Amino acid sequence: MGAAVVGLALAAGVVALAGPWDAGQRTAERDHAVADAIREESDTERIASTVPAAAPVLDPLDGRAPESTPAAVERAISELLDAPALGGGVAGAVIDLSSGDVLYREDARSPRAPASTVKIVIGVAALNALGPDHRLATRAVLDPEGERVFLVGGGDTTLTDDDLARLAQRTAEALRERDTGRVRIAYDTSLYRDQHHPIGAGNTNIATITPLQLNAGRTDDSTHGPAPRSEEPAADAADAFARHLRGAGIDVTGSADTRGAAPEGAEELAVHHSAPLSSLVERMLTHSDNDLAEAVARATALAAGEEGDFRGVGRAVTGQLEELGLPLGNVRIADASGLDRDGRVTASLLTHALAAAADPERPELRAALTGLPVAGFTGTLEGRYDESAGAGAGVVRAKTGTLTGVNTLAGTAVTRDGRVLGFAFLASDTAAEADAEAALDAAAAALTTCRCR
Repeated sequence: MGAAVVGLALAAGVVALAGPWDAGQRTAERDHAVADAIREESDTERIASTVPAAAPVLDPLDGRAPESTPAAVERAISELLDAPALGGGVAGAVIDLSSGDVLYREDARSPRAPASTVKIVIGVAALNALGPDHRLATRAVLDPEGERVFLVGGGDTTLTDDDLARLAQRTAEALRERDTGRVRIAYDTSLYRDQHHPIGAGNTNIATITPLQLNAGRTDDSTHGPAPRSEEPAADAADAFARHLRGAGIDVTGSADTRGAAPEGAEELAVHHSAPLSSLVERMLTHSDNDLAEAVARATALAAGEEGDFRGVGRAVTGQLEELGLPLGNVRIADASGLDRDGRVTASLLTHALAAAADPERPELRAALTGLPVAGFTGTLEGRYDESAGAGAGVVRAKTGTLTGVNTLAGTAVTRDGRVLGFAFLASDTAAEADAEAALDAAAAALTTCRCR
């Protein structure tokens, strides 16, 4: 276990390549948080608390370790990637995150279903389009007649009942300042149209995609992973807001089931801001949050002037990746969660996206690295890397991807020489999920034990 803890510290050091660190905290983000008067600190802490904090870092890995060679990397992983458990052949790529040199490629430009590894490129695209300090806003506004309060959704799937209670309290105070003690409630989801994911309504992996929802439509107390979902997440949020507004002393008449766009000239009463986008991207990657991925992608689409739907997401994300100079041949962004089996990415795109996030000239993208699960410790890798791939514990950080017959893994690994590599392994036609995951983990772990000179 001691070696694994050292590995965790090394893995935390990897992200130093992406920007300044101070005792495990991103200093730029901390300074912005202090300076930005609109921030709601407790809400940021709540979201950040869902992403395990990095251990105190060792000296930053500065890229001056001996460079790895393509021949050595191929010797380390090629046989492992030929494992029968990985089906009909793995599309793979390995890149040096400091130099950008491609060290391994096998069908690296072949289009494959990414499953949830697509969230890496979604995070990079969103951070590039919106910036790490962008926040999603849920607003309460009053119609010009002063009779109806509209709860206006801003695409924040992390909105909780406590958030709505605080928003209702501030709304009640604003209403009393206007000598208004009785209102009706309506809700506004006009930011983008509701959509069901192609996997179908009522799926436990994702709620109805709508700009207004309470805890991603979950009907239990969970915060991530599959869960039963509400059939009307926006209406549920409006009902909760009305309940809290009554509790704050406002006479709310009628039900809160009226849906429509807030009228022009509506006056803002109160606003709730999500945690900054950097924290949202980290949460999305660590816990493979499907709802948050689709919401962040729609914010990206709107910022690019596209519609907030699957097609708009595809165009906007592709545009952002093109702006970053990433390889887009054979790529099709079908959704942001990776649940759509028609999506296609390449191992080359994933590794170059990781390299962009590691670029010290692009610190705004760093959350696409810092949010990656740590092997054996956090998120979707917490229960992996404890047997044959144990050498990778704490030293591999990677986004997992799983669909029936599809297993993928993409992230970073630190070699024995201290070199930081980005990798992507995409397997299709796999038969046994556990065996395929073990094979992918073994290949990533092999990079960490390799003196790849």
